[in-house]
Amino acid sequence: MKRLAIGVDVGGTNTVTGLIDETGNIVGQRTFKTRDYPVFEEYAHQLVGEIEALRSLVPDAQIAGIGIGAPNSNPFTGFIEDPVNIQWYDRNADGSRGMLLRHIPLVSHLKQFYPILPIAIDNDANAAAVGEMIYGGAQGMRDFIEITLGTGLGSGVVANGQLIRGHGGMAGELGHVILRPEGRVCGCGRRGCLETYVSATGIVRTLMEVMADDLRPSQLRSLPPERIDSRMIAEAAQAGDPLAQEAFERTGMLLGEALANFVAFSQPEAIFLFGGLTAAGQLLWAPVQRSMEQHMMRNYRGQVKLLPSGLPRSEAAILGASALVWQELRHPTARR
Repeated sequence: MKRLAIGVDVGGTNTVTGLIDETGNIVGQRTFKTRDYPVFEEYAHQLVGEIEALRSLVPDAQIAGIGIGAPNSNPFTGFIEDPVNIQWYDRNADGSRGMLLRHIPLVSHLKQFYPILPIAIDNDANAAAVGEMIYGGAQGMRDFIEITLGTGLGSGVVANGQLIRGHGGMAGELGHVILRPEGRVCGCGRRGCLETYVSATGIVRTLMEVMADDLRPSQLRSLPPERIDSRMIAEAAQAGDPLAQEAFERTGMLLGEALANFVAFSQPEAIFLFGGLTAAGQLLWAPVQRSMEQHMMRNYRGQVKLLPSGLPRSEAAILGASALVWQELRHPTARR
């Protein structure tokens, strides 16, 4: 009997569900709008319906479990803790919308419908790391770091074949390592966090600084600042725009510096980069590699591979979520 895992990617705009086998082959996939269901109970009801629709595609398959990738999720408690980009409300006795929920019990709610199935939840970067280990470029590796470069910077750290979650389940937030004390204001409330410099939003801020300091012409100067995004900067850089290229150079150098520090605490075999910024190719990769080796302690130089993710970008989220199931079956998470 074929074994399949259900992967659920909970995003602020869409929730994507997939039915995936142990080799990473996607048997079926469905999507619905997260924001169409602001009442959590209604959202959860819709999610169960989507899961059942997937199961009906292969009725004779064995469902190994459900894996969920969700922002601000705690794998120990099964809660989504105060998500920034998703707002769910409880429901009053009369059916009206109630108070905003800060702690969303997604796993326990699904357990009411699937009491026997293993259900694992983690944040999207940790899920990506597990997906890399099971389906992607980290197969056979026991020590590596996954860096996701999106709106912010996410990360998952694997040591000795296991994801590092820490005492409270929230370890590995490398995007919130302070790179420049008293530097840029971060959404977390502190200053100088890595993701304020190395991310899709961070490179836009860097470009603004470059344009203020460098008077050379740039095709991006004619655009309102609020319209500029990382994709535009990448396209301009690839077309030879010197200021856009400088923004990538600075971003890559800062990321390489940070990666050299990360190597010192876990000595990974490889560091995988994933996300939109990586599409810029050597504009980003070259300065990252150069800076990482330059800043690394000599004992580690030349030993750590810098690699692109082996997961397809369009399907990485549900692949990572489903991989949490296989990881859970191998190394059950201690619930607290």
